[in-house]
Order: sequence, then structure tokens, then C-alpha cells
Amino acid sequence: MDATERVSPEGSVPVDAGPEGSVPADARPAGSVPLDAPPAGAGRRGGRVVGLALSCHPGPALAVTALACALALGSGLGGPRSALVTAAVLTGQLSVGWCNDAYDARRDARAGRRGKPAADGTVGAGAVWGAAAVALAVCVPLSLACGVLAGTVHLAAVAAAWLYNLRLKATALSWLPYVAGFGALPAAVALSLPGGPAPRWWTVAAGALLGFAAHLADTLPDIAADRAAGIRGLPHLLGDTGTRLLLPLPLLGATAVLALGPPGPVDAGGAAALVLAGAGAFAGPALGRRWRKAALAGAVAVAAVDLALLLVRGVAAA
Repeated sequence: MDATERVSPEGSVPVDAGPEGSVPADARPAGSVPLDAPPAGAGRRGGRVVGLALSCHPGPALAVTALACALALGSGLGGPRSALVTAAVLTGQLSVGWCNDAYDARRDARAGRRGKPAADGTVGAGAVWGAAAVALAVCVPLSLACGVLAGTVHLAAVAAAWLYNLRLKATALSWLPYVAGFGALPAAVALSLPGGPAPRWWTVAAGALLGFAAHLADTLPDIAADRAAGIRGLPHLLGDTGTRLLLPLPLLGATAVLALGPPGPVDAGGAAALVLAGAGAFAGPALGRRWRKAALAGAVAVAAVDLALLLVRGVAAA
């Protein structure tokens, strides 16, 4: 479940409350949108376009794309090559976001979740599936244009994200696509450089650890609602307390790998990054009961510190 989802305060409807695609009127949460109601965007092309844009999970999609762009530019790829990498990552992220909303549309509608265009009828699930397919089709040539090996690594990460949406999200392996995707990002950027140099191991390890942390932080605010929908990913098995206790470890681990991985003693930048990362890693989960997105904000702050350190150190072996 995306961190921006909401559940109707009166509760959620069991998945088996009615026949496929419908819910009895007396079983719907108060204030939820009836599934047989006219689509909110019906007859309004603008409404459907906006709904389609919101269905792609624009926040995470743009954040990952911006990260890839920063890595590409910071690695010396140059403007045109960096734009190609950025476009490949953007189309991959769009396909993943649209796939997620289209696949979850019926379950989100039954649960009365708000802010989900494919669930409230603003845009049809079929249109969202179509957009996901088009984005994925465009992503393939763009990725391979970055280099066969670089493109293969990126497409494998996109495939892992689709597998998360379609299967692994509700299992104890829910963390695996995040680890694979975030670890693949610096690897794909490094392999896109002239000559395809191998990525530095600590950049891939740090990306993987940040991916694990991102999964925990993104899921943490919605553990209870996800459980009600039958989702049993790793954070749901750990529970709220267990997830809060675990979250700082991969965040600190990612920064430690970047600071300690390169040969030689830790410099002033690495030491400062460790201090800042420690503050962000523990402050987020600690404030989580007062601010719903505190853990995610803390993870983003640590990721920003790590990105700065990564840009200084470089993503590819010399």
C-alpha cells in the first residue's frame, strides 16, 4: 500500500463481502463510494487525465527518477546520456505505479480507500492497465539504449517491482523487490558510463539497504489498514513496534557502507554523514506516533545524506 492511501474511518469491508466487483449496500463503509455509482470522472476528459496522472504514484515515481538523474549527472554521463537514463527510469516507475493502482483497484474500492482514482471511478482500471503497458513498452528500448547490460539490470529491477505488485507485496518477501530495485539503480547508472565500468560494491550495497529501509518506512503508517485487507508483508509480520525498532538499522547501515567502504580512513565528510544519518534514522521512528509520515521523512533525510556522499565518492570503479 502506498503511504498516501487512506481508509474510511468507519472501517473496511471484508474482501468476501459480495460478488466480484460489487458490495451489498448494507456492507459498505459509511461515507465510502458505492461501486455501482457513476464514475467521478465520467464525461470529463480532464478528470480522467488527472486521475490517470494521480494513479501512477507521482511522489515515489518522481523521487526515484530524480535520484537516478542526480546519480547520472554526478557520475559524469553528460546531458544527453543522463536524459536517456532519466527517461528510462521514469517510464519504468510510471509502469510500476500504474500497475499497482490497477491491480489493487477492486480491493481499494471495497475498503473505501480515498485518493485512489482507479478505485473511486475517476479513471477506469482498464485505462490504468493500458497506461502501465504502454509505459513498460517504452521503458524497454529506452533502457537497452543505455547499454545492453545497463538496460538488463534496470529492466530486472522493473520486473521485480511488478512482481511486488502482483504477488510479493502480501508475503514475507515483500522487501526483496525494494532491495533489488534500489540496489540496481547505481549499478545501472555505472554500467551506462562509457566502457560500462563495474559499479562499486558499496554503492550497490548502500542502495539495497536504503531500499529495505524505504519499504519499512513506506509501509509503517498503514500496517493496520493493510492487515485488514489481508496483506502480510514483512512489516505486517513484524508489527508496528518491530518495524520501528528495525528501521534505523538499514538506514545507518547504508551510510556506514558508503563511509567505510572506500579504501582508506574515514574522512570528515563520511564522519559527518554518519552523525546526520544517525539523527535522522532514530528521530523518524521516534516521532512516528505524533506525525504519521515521520518515519518516511527520516528515511528521506538519510537518503539525501547518502546521495550527497555517493555523488562525492562516485558510483563506478575507477
